[in-house]
Amino acid sequence: MLMTDRTKKVSTDEKKAVGEFAAGIVEDGMVVGLGTGSTTAYAIQALGRRVKEGLNIKGIPTSFQARMIAIECGVPLTILAQDPVVDIAIDGADQVDNDMFVIKGGGGAHTSEKIVACSARQFVVLVDEIKLLDILDHPVPLEVMPDALQLVERQVSELGGKPVLRMAIQKDGPVITDNGNCIIDADFGKIVKPDRLALDLSKCVGVIEHGIFDNAYKIFIGKTDGSIEVLTRKH
Repeated sequence: MLMTDRTKKVSTDEKKAVGEFAAGIVEDGMVVGLGTGSTTAYAIQALGRRVKEGLNIKGIPTSFQARMIAIECGVPLTILAQDPVVDIAIDGADQVDNDMFVIKGGGGAHTSEKIVACSARQFVVLVDEIKLLDILDHPVPLEVMPDALQLVERQVSELGGKPVLRMAIQKDGPVITDNGNCIIDADFGKIVKPDRLALDLSKCVGVIEHGIFDNAYKIFIGKTDGSIEVLTRKH
């Protein structure tokens, strides 16, 4: 379906609203995980404005992109080696289901994103409402060691998936992550049991990390009417 200018504008407004909402819950003295992507960029920008108003925080970026946005916005930065416990990690997602399983990795940073998210007391995911589905069906990004590409492709196929090596747009060859690895997007169609698939993918030799997250504490959903819906993990 062709995306109209109006559709683009609404989506941008939703992303900005939910990003700013998430930035608003950050408290003084927190260590904040800074995710990657267009929605989280709005949160980082809003945090930068709050820092200029006196908010005292330290951010841990999950990618080169997040680091550059944070520097530009004046958010002080740290690393996990100095601050191993993150108070809150804020990140976007490619898709979320009603059980709060999340697929991430569209930006190719899901390994670092998962490390920071799992280091956090609270992991908060930001999406616009079009990304909330009853059943996940987005291809699962896999960060893969270059020498293991063919092996991982074979293992994914044996699990019933269709592996596609992610190719770069403005350079020849595949996308290379910040960690120097490749990305395989594994299409499994409708993912009825994401917990089982996550376990199977974790067993694949050569896969550094997959893009299924199961540790979101809250999901903030930007609605087309400007409101924010909040899903909270029950257990």
